[in-house]
Amino acid sequence: MKLKYPVLMVHGMGFRDYKLVGYWGRIPDELGKLGCNIYFGEQDSNADIDTNGRHIARRIEEILGETGADKVNIIAHSKGGLDSRYAISSLGMADRVASLVTVSTPHNGSRTVDFLMRFPDPLIRFVGFCTDCWFRVLGDKKPNTYSVFHSFTTKGAAEFNEQTPDCDGVLYQSYATVMKKPSSDMLMWFTNAVVGCIEGENDGLLTPESVKWGEFKGVYRGAGRRGISHCDQIDLRRRALCEKEGEGLADIVDLYKTIVRELYDRGL
Repeated sequence: MKLKYPVLMVHGMGFRDYKLVGYWGRIPDELGKLGCNIYFGEQDSNADIDTNGRHIARRIEEILGETGADKVNIIAHSKGGLDSRYAISSLGMADRVASLVTVSTPHNGSRTVDFLMRFPDPLIRFVGFCTDCWFRVLGDKKPNTYSVFHSFTTKGAAEFNEQTPDCDGVLYQSYATVMKKPSSDMLMWFTNAVVGCIEGENDGLLTPESVKWGEFKGVYRGAGRRGISHCDQIDLRRRALCEKEGEGLADIVDLYKTIVRELYDRGL
């Protein structure tokens, strides 16, 4: 099952495409076994959407030059979906992208972030500055966490959506997952509880309403008792979610195989 176009996988905020510790866990290797030609975004962890979008646009050109393909399929996680939409809509990449599939991308912003942004602006800027210093150490060239915070508000998302419309000829799809309870993922128990109090069920950061865009493919739930967190979406634990216990996903890799199979069925 070989896709017509190569696959560009675009990571989200807070991590990079390191060679030794990959962002996507087992997912790229498993998709490669299906015949996918996999590439990575390699953008900054915490740069703003404009900076990362320009990097993604350059990566698209590099991949097309290397492969001789006419277009790419993009699979993006979290903020990577916003970076990719910007590259497609605002930087002239629409005729070079066949599809954009986003997993838990905050297309519609977060009411929880709206609440957090009520804290004094100097405090938010200080947190952003400290975060930027850390990510420069890790390799970011232009981190801008303060700007990223604002892009995740519902107002920031609405402005972005108005300025970054979908392009004809590009397939847009989105996926959501949810945790079943805070203890589902001890890395995200606190954020899951906070977002749950403000907005309802979520993946530890975002609700299904926050991530719907284009063809919304639904809310995926775990087959076991823990659900599927924002970290689980990128196979952070490098193993199956659970033993198969009923309806739902037992292994996050299966979600990406589903994505690729649909792209294949659509001739992409």
